[in-house]
Amino acid sequence: MEFDKRSTAEGVTAGLDLRGRTVVITGVNSGLGLESMRVLAGRGARVVALARTQRKADEACAQVGGECVGLPCELSDFGSVAECAERIRALGTPIDVLMTNAGIMAPARLAHAHGVEMQFATNHLGHFVLINRLLDRLQAASRARIVILSSAAHNLTVKGGIDFGNLDASAGYDPWRFYGQSKLANLLTARALARRLRDSNVSVNAVHPGVIHTNLARDVGGLFSRVMMLAARLAAKTVEQGAATQCFVAAHPAVEGKSGGYYADCRRAGTSRHGKDDALAEQLWNQSTELTKSYLD
Repeated sequence: MEFDKRSTAEGVTAGLDLRGRTVVITGVNSGLGLESMRVLAGRGARVVALARTQRKADEACAQVGGECVGLPCELSDFGSVAECAERIRALGTPIDVLMTNAGIMAPARLAHAHGVEMQFATNHLGHFVLINRLLDRLQAASRARIVILSSAAHNLTVKGGIDFGNLDASAGYDPWRFYGQSKLANLLTARALARRLRDSNVSVNAVHPGVIHTNLARDVGGLFSRVMMLAARLAAKTVEQGAATQCFVAAHPAVEGKSGGYYADCRRAGTSRHGKDDALAEQLWNQSTELTKSYLD
């Protein structure tokens, strides 16, 4: 069956039996993460639900029901991410799906974490730590999938794609271009990791969910931001439709064994030229490893 931009997460997973599978999802307290959690748990998956606080994670689990375990994971605090990963490992089960869904978008005011701009730290580096610390649990599954939320916003990035000389934005900060940089980093991470896992049982793909009006936009400001939010409100996609692509890539048999791709509207999609740049992906991987090395072991 062909799916498209109007497909929903319920629709793309119809008839799937995910009993016995463990799915880890970040950012489950609202929006796409909550909907993905609801649908995958409804198909029988055991969901390890990560949110910024234990309370938010527990509240999400209570909304969804099913077999859900809530854990705190503040992605801008790499120590919190490392601790969360160890708590997941302590559950003693292989991980079948890791969905890095959480993120922040275009905060008007510049902020930092671990010496870099907050969106790069939260959207990219926090997930980079989580993925690397859980890799062996993914490799312990018979077949595992990593689903990394990127965005079409990866096209709207800084000069050169990733400005390694200005990761702290000290030489200038544009909220939307730095958001685009973080989303390009997500896409390039999927590309670089897929190459590293080419001969393994773990596949890695990036997705663009579409433009959806969720609380991801809670921190944006300025005229351009208001225009973007108006466009989001007028967009055709609901949260149910927005979660479709990540659930499709996470669970549908059509994606089994496929890796290194970028998906939108439940099908393979094209990327910017930076999104295809393997040298840039390798540089990003090496720089990310250097920035987070204290939290990777």
